[in-house]
Amino acid sequence: MTEHVPPPYLDFHPATRRLRLDPHEPAFFQNPYEAYAWLHTQDGAFFWEDFGFWCFGGYDDVNRLLRDRKFGRQNPAGIPDSRGVGEDRSHLAAFDAVEANSMLELEPPVHTRLRTLVNRAFVSRQVERLRPRVEALANELVDRFEPGQPVDLLPAFAAPLPITIIAEMLGVPVEMGPQLLDWSHEMVAMYMHGRNRNTEDRANAAAREFSDFLRSYAAERRKQPGDDLLSLLLSAQEDGQKLNEDELVSSTILLLNAGHEATVHQAGNAVRALLSQDGDVSRFFTTPEATAATVEECLRFDAPLHMFTRYAYEEMDAGAGVSVKPGEQVGLLLGMANHDPRAFANPAAFEPQRPDQKNVSFGAGIHFCIGAPLARLELQVALKVLFDRLPNLQLAEEPRFRDTYHFHGLERLTVSF
Repeated sequence: MTEHVPPPYLDFHPATRRLRLDPHEPAFFQNPYEAYAWLHTQDGAFFWEDFGFWCFGGYDDVNRLLRDRKFGRQNPAGIPDSRGVGEDRSHLAAFDAVEANSMLELEPPVHTRLRTLVNRAFVSRQVERLRPRVEALANELVDRFEPGQPVDLLPAFAAPLPITIIAEMLGVPVEMGPQLLDWSHEMVAMYMHGRNRNTEDRANAAAREFSDFLRSYAAERRKQPGDDLLSLLLSAQEDGQKLNEDELVSSTILLLNAGHEATVHQAGNAVRALLSQDGDVSRFFTTPEATAATVEECLRFDAPLHMFTRYAYEEMDAGAGVSVKPGEQVGLLLGMANHDPRAFANPAAFEPQRPDQKNVSFGAGIHFCIGAPLARLELQVALKVLFDRLPNLQLAEEPRFRDTYHFHGLERLTVSF
């Protein structure tokens, strides 16, 4: 494929910059970087008809728009909504109630107050204290692998580690892990392209059950507070203000969902990327500095979140000659920005020591991922333990990605060791 010939599964009109590309096209979601590489030759901004809004994939545009306060997550027309507007939403009452108080979907001043209250548990110095626990848990999970038998690393390693850590941090029973995962998966499905009424009903039921559980558990914590994050959130104040119960529930659900969903996908994508490199994988983990650089390159090379949407708050030129009106959404393509040849030398190569490392996988601006320090630590520790313990680790079958473009992750990751 030359830069003048687009992949056969997309249709692009240069004069109008309108793109038709079904995100459920297997050739695309298995390898979106082929399409990204060609779209970068078209200046990286286009109207994606399948989503119905303008998208930006250039690194500079994405980085700038993430920080531009003339754009935000909160829908000027009402509840922030990446799941459709203008229809009867009575069947989504529980889901909308959670979203209405989620700091991810709010803007200042409410966002500032919520984030300040929650952030104290996620600063780097607090997270660093978890390193020994993460390392012990990673080793425990490897100990459970059956010798001589292939293992799917997603359910056996990548998923239980972050959900256990975030459950322990919050003071939620670890044995609730599988149920928490189920609720989270049902709710996150609302962000996927092509959802249907069944998706919405399941997400609403999950939101209701998740909220009821947390309200009940918070009541217990009020009577018997501990040193966990839920107790901290119950007692934390900012300028004399506390989280109300609805805010507490929404914040906890966000932390639980975000605390594992992206990390699971990133861990799987990282193992796949590392096992695809020539030579001894252990060279990527020789020092703490090398390990940290390897994780940053994994985040850039194959990010777990490929699209982050924002609303325009005024009529303006969004860049690249694209005009938007108040209330219109734009899509910021994080995975595409991380492969912009104008920002990264040889972007298709896996190079942990690259001097131009500046990925946008955690976002930027006021909505920069609050859990980034925790995710980085978990990935650094888990990947090093995995390859230290299993130096002969190799793919037992070719991994395939799920049909979930928005959240880019594998169906399974079967390895032998």
